[in-house]
Amino acid sequence: MNLAAKILVAVAFVALGTFTAVLLRPAPTAPEARFATLGGQSLMTSDLRGKVLAVNFWATWCPDCVAEMPKMAETYRKYGSQGYEMIAVAIQDHPNRVADFTQKKALPFKVAIDDTGEISKRFGDIRLTPTTFLIDRKGRVIKRFVGEPQWQEFDRLVEKALAEKG
Repeated sequence: MNLAAKILVAVAFVALGTFTAVLLRPAPTAPEARFATLGGQSLMTSDLRGKVLAVNFWATWCPDCVAEMPKMAETYRKYGSQGYEMIAVAIQDHPNRVADFTQKKALPFKVAIDDTGEISKRFGDIRLTPTTFLIDRKGRVIKRFVGEPQWQEFDRLVEKALAEKG
């Protein structure tokens, strides 16, 4: 084998190794964060292991967030009895506005307020709303959605994660 062929083979092995490492890399674990819900619960991310979890960062002043809330509620109602949980984390918002919106829209899932910015920081310093993290039963991030999710994809990922037993 000549030198050029040896170099080509070596490059191919390095590329294959890199590609394989990327494909086999485990999904990142969701950060540990404490959520204080409007209902008075205090939950940690780890408390929700064993469930498929959506953590949605939103605000009452965000038109896209308000527009996606009916679909978020529908998704929760569809999968909630199967082990799906959701926490809507209001950021950069007034607690009274969040509570009023939650009550008027009869949001069926947990709502928390990130008044210190700590939850947002733990999830990567979230500044764009809506941003939603879908997390599997083992606490691994399946996907991060910036903006309203493509709902068919979101439902497909939720169903796949629910089918996988923790």
